[in-house]
Amino acid sequence: MTRPEAWADSQRAQEMGRRLAGLREEVGIWRDLERRARAAAELLDLALEEGDFSLKDDLEKEVGEIQRRLEDLEFQLAMSGEYEERDALLSIHAGAGGTEAQDWAQMLLRMYLRWCEKRGFETQILDLSPGEEAGIKSALVEVRGRYAYGYLKAEKGVHRLVRISPFDASHRRHTSFALVEVIPKIKSDIEVVIRPEDLKIETFRASGPGGQHMQKNETAVRITHIPTGIVVTCQNERSQHQNKETALRILKSRLLQLELQKKAEEEARLRGEYVPAAWGNQIRSYVLHPYKMVKDHRTGFETSDAEAVLDGELDDFIKAYLKSTLGKKAA
Repeated sequence: MTRPEAWADSQRAQEMGRRLAGLREEVGIWRDLERRARAAAELLDLALEEGDFSLKDDLEKEVGEIQRRLEDLEFQLAMSGEYEERDALLSIHAGAGGTEAQDWAQMLLRMYLRWCEKRGFETQILDLSPGEEAGIKSALVEVRGRYAYGYLKAEKGVHRLVRISPFDASHRRHTSFALVEVIPKIKSDIEVVIRPEDLKIETFRASGPGGQHMQKNETAVRITHIPTGIVVTCQNERSQHQNKETALRILKSRLLQLELQKKAEEEARLRGEYVPAAWGNQIRSYVLHPYKMVKDHRTGFETSDAEAVLDGELDDFIKAYLKSTLGKKAA
């Protein structure tokens, strides 16, 4: 056996060991929950037989904890895919509508940054294209934390805002759209082959803040993958080399996402489902006038506390969507 083959076998053995340890831990968690539920049920039966109600408060507390733990475990079942535990790349694109849509895109960017902060996820804005008057045309954010992609995949789609425009002197109601895209960040152990002849690499001066060094030198990098037409831009680093490395990592992630999308479309075709190639309908509406409501059109979940949602309170929407996907898989 050659040295590379021995190393590969060793890596596979280590990976299998980690997976086995993880499965054992997961089975142990479920068995512990089963044990607690059985013990609580037996104690309840005994108390009812003897007419002893002194344990009522303790039993209610234990049942509540078991129920919350069960909900957490059921929720984690929605995170059982191959990429759910990974970091995520979150993209926001303003739709048609000029300044209104660009301001809405910036509101979404703030919403997701606040949500990440509350969950303890680290974020880094890799690329930001400001609007002409206000807001942003697009943004690309790296979100680092366990299950970052698993959570944020629930946000993929078109988001719709209805409000009185702060940019309209006549104070008319406007509807704006923005597209949110989420892809998993690939690890170095996943091989995505990119041939140098398939790349068009351009450099230019960074347009955002960053000091004189970034403005005088062409540190920003734009990479076009010719076969797919995918374009990646990165300008947040001071070094052109660093921007190039970051852009290549993002390109690999997007190529991986393209393959995942092809697989999903094929599975949907076999199931007889229609997968639109365009943006499709909005997944969620944020209404600020004439009433306040945020509603997810996929699950029907809604709340009247629109300000809290725009301030990053997204967990209920994300959990409702992920639980609904569990039901579809079971069906």
